[in-house]
Amino acid sequence: MDPQPTPVRTYGGWRRSRGMGLLGLGPGQTLLVLGTVTVLVIAATINPALLLAAAVPAIALAGLVLIKVDGSPLGAGLVRRARWQLATARGHTSYRCGVMVTGPHAWGLPGVLAPTTLVAVADPAGGDFGLVHNQRLGTMTATLRCAATTTWLADPAESTVWVGNWGAWLAGLGYLPTVAHVAVTVDSAPDPGTRLADHITRRILPTAPASAQRVLSQLVAAAPAAAADVQTRVSITFRPAASPTPPRDQHDAVADIVRTLPGLTDSLASCGVSVLGRATAADLVGIVRTAFDPAARGDVERMLHTPGGLALARYLDWETCGPVVAEERWDRYEHDTGTSVTFAWHEAPRQHVHHDVLARLLAPGPAPKRVTLLYRPLPAGQAARVVESEVNAAAFRSALRRTQRRDESARDATDRERALRAAREEAVGAGIGLMSLFVTVTVVDPTQLDRAVADVEARADAAKVRLRRMRASQAAGFATTLPCGVCPPQLARTWPH
Repeated sequence: MDPQPTPVRTYGGWRRSRGMGLLGLGPGQTLLVLGTVTVLVIAATINPALLLAAAVPAIALAGLVLIKVDGSPLGAGLVRRARWQLATARGHTSYRCGVMVTGPHAWGLPGVLAPTTLVAVADPAGGDFGLVHNQRLGTMTATLRCAATTTWLADPAESTVWVGNWGAWLAGLGYLPTVAHVAVTVDSAPDPGTRLADHITRRILPTAPASAQRVLSQLVAAAPAAAADVQTRVSITFRPAASPTPPRDQHDAVADIVRTLPGLTDSLASCGVSVLGRATAADLVGIVRTAFDPAARGDVERMLHTPGGLALARYLDWETCGPVVAEERWDRYEHDTGTSVTFAWHEAPRQHVHHDVLARLLAPGPAPKRVTLLYRPLPAGQAARVVESEVNAAAFRSALRRTQRRDESARDATDRERALRAAREEAVGAGIGLMSLFVTVTVVDPTQLDRAVADVEARADAAKVRLRRMRASQAAGFATTLPCGVCPPQLARTWPH
């Protein structure tokens, strides 16, 4: 008798948050629509002529809320377009650094990265590392350099254990009030070939046969086209002010982070990744520099990772690692030698998926690409209230449909089941958090931009996710995929418009 096949484990814990709004609207939008209807009813009871006068603005206002374009209300799109036109007219979408200017503000990072500074921390126990301090938001971000273990050759049972431990690691963040969010970034790009070229050039003897030198030169020239440089980073953003005992100054805040990092680092070892170490200040500067200037990737790699370039690495600092020229367009971001397009997660997979669902999206492509999963953990006490409110909202919508004698759609039934399942999982210790995904693809040649965008969209379809280009927010999306602690939902609440 043949043995029973091992069932394949699937996952599907994503769900879009939905309140008690009508017609898929939020609470504020629902109140606006109900208020509009109430005004029309009152106007009809007072005077029919008054009803005609109020009907046109009321219908227009309701249309701005009810009509949706690409999943967003029409009114929100018009507001975003108006803000974009105002920002463009004021010059807020252009950046020029003072190359020929001296002074404290001659150099700096553009946009949402402007209030950030780099703090070099000397930790005798774990080595030196860098912290990106956002002075406006009061957050500090530490980055861990990791090497992910491939799941293609791993035993399925072992992959299941990794996923379970990763879920437990995320759930544990709900008991750390100082952790604001965690960003996991997979940075891939065609290998510039500088390491191989330097390694071989130093070992070629002048007396070697010409044929051997020619073969080695051809190998070095062909290697970048056949290899890829892949880096995996886990950036943990701390909010020291959220601690039960807030630190008195920056020194105390850094000390608290130094005490918290070892526990988080050790726990990652059971999640299928090997922590190579904490990113140093020079590493963070190099990552930001190559993101804004992709043509300099090889030179920066040589400066940071070869003995002869370490002396030059001291000329790289946080103030000068940004672009010389940056221009934010409606649907792309132009910076130094690169042009980038950033996408945001529009819809998670509707069906259950396997553990390697994102493999195609994370795999290296023809252009440099950064894929960032952003996770915002909810405090353990708040998580129970959130899932309970979601269950109550689902029950309210079901009761409303029964009152209106409407049949429940398949999507509404699935949403209600997911809300109940999330509540049951939270009751047994699962963590609850808000998750989003951002993808930034960069090209050196602008004529290759359409090809790179099509490649990302095709990979997203294979990963069962829907991406949407971040129109009018390309600069903020670009910064989100960098290890700088940028979180767009947080910026939407705190950044001046």
